[in-house]
Amino acid sequence: MEKNDQLLMQLIYMFHTSAMQGLGKIADPSGQVNRNLEYVSQTIDLMEMLKVKTMGNISNEIEKVLDEMLSELYINYSDEKAKSDDEVDKETKK
Repeated sequence: MEKNDQLLMQLIYMFHTSAMQGLGKIADPSGQVNRNLEYVSQTIDLMEMLKVKTMGNISNEIEKVLDEMLSELYINYSDEKAKSDDEVDKETKK
């Protein structure tokens, strides 16, 4: 894999990890579990923009990874958005 492909994969993974932290699915580097759905929505939008702007210019492997990550984020975002504040409070105290 060439250097720019590796860098693009790193960028995609950074966005994905950051969004999963914003969903409260994984802890941030400080060990805190926080939830910020507005941030997650913006991150998903950024990843969608990357997908559109790179269409036809990236390998099938990178496109597949990006599609899978976006799909995972859409599902988790929808689930989190549907939860009440009480449900979120209970989960973050576990």
